Amino acid sequence: MDKEQLSRILAQVGIEQLNEMQQAVLDAETSKDLVLLSPTGSGKTLAFLLPLLDAFSGEEKKIEALIIAPSRELALQIEAVFRSMGTGYKVNCCYGGHPIRTEKKSLEHPPTLLIGTPGRIVDHLERGTINLDKVKTLVLDEFDKSLELGFTSEMKEILSHLPNVKRRVLTSATEGVEIPSFTGIQKPIRLSFLTDVKKSGNLVVRVVQSPVKDKLETLYKLLGELDGGATLVFYNLREAVERVSNYLTDMGGVENEAFHGGMEQPERERALSRFRNGSSNVFVSTDLAARGLDIQDVKNVIHYHLPVNEEAYVHRNGRTARMHAEGTAYMILNEIESIPEYIDREPKEFFLPEKACIPVRPERVTLTLNKGKRDKISKKDVVGFLYQKGGLAKDDLGIIEVRESCSFAAVKRDKQKEVLSRLQEEKIKGMKG
Repeated sequence: MDKEQLSRILAQVGIEQLNEMQQAVLDAETSKDLVLLSPTGSGKTLAFLLPLLDAFSGEEKKIEALIIAPSRELALQIEAVFRSMGTGYKVNCCYGGHPIRTEKKSLEHPPTLLIGTPGRIVDHLERGTINLDKVKTLVLDEFDKSLELGFTSEMKEILSHLPNVKRRVLTSATEGVEIPSFTGIQKPIRLSFLTDVKKSGNLVVRVVQSPVKDKLETLYKLLGELDGGATLVFYNLREAVERVSNYLTDMGGVENEAFHGGMEQPERERALSRFRNGSSNVFVSTDLAARGLDIQDVKNVIHYHLPVNEEAYVHRNGRTARMHAEGTAYMILNEIESIPEYIDREPKEFFLPEKACIPVRPERVTLTLNKGKRDKISKKDVVGFLYQKGGLAKDDLGIIEVRESCSFAAVKRDKQKEVLSRLQEEKIKGMKG
């Protein structure tokens, strides 16, 4: 890849230069397989996407690269990064949780790059809607997570349909990942950029004692002491996520989002968008949010339930104190719990006041427009609509995300009523929003 092309892509994605890991991947010999060990949030998606551009022929209307991701959110995140690069190559993202007929229609004209979850890709292979004979590059993103989630048989099936793969790229956020023979990876280049989160100088770990077995009241008090910073609260059970999220909502309307694998995909997308754009500052989740999600600037991690093992502890904490930023991990312990043995130093206790302070409310809210990518709506369209029809100023508008069937826009809370009133009868690109 020449410097001019790289500079253009970096400008498109909004960064000035590649980090050390990304440059190492770009410099790696493309005739060899690659194993990349790097934590979530380090920019590895862009790292493995850049070399694809030199491998694309740009001639055949066939799928030339396949990326397999363990979760819908990660697959969508990869697609979003590739689209932001402005390459001109067609990309499709296939995943469960939404109608397959939408994907089938788009796949009638094969993309150069196909991204998908294991189950949905197998589904398309069985239906004959995709042909992988011309795939030259295979990327197994967060491979260890795919194995952990039980996708081994699906991945074996997919790889049996790849007769002409020239290069295999495997990424993982875990050092000890084993590479099964069915991947076909042989004598790979190995690049490791993992850091020990437990020893990170930017991460502070604190213990919070709950006087009773049920930690709800303790959690509420703790949230009142965190100054509204973006906070991830981790649980081991889906049922607990729902229970705690409902409790926080009932306790004076704490702006929070529930997130777990049992939710429908549109619900999960809304939850992620609201947390990312700052209109919710508390994200209540199972370990599904510990890896593979594009969540930036997390200030606090709260272990409401103790992690099931050391690896889960490391991945949860890895959500904060990134890229030289500071962060704090709080471990709530009730009267029958103790600090896990794998924590080297006993953390200092964080003391809570007797009377709870009301948690800080976010200054933004999310507006939802019922038009998205399938309606040919872009971010630029949404911005223009909210400026011209909604009467918003530049500082009133925050992060915008355009999804398949809808769009989300963060606006200042004090502008919400005015904007909704103005937009009530307005249309975006001739369509009722």
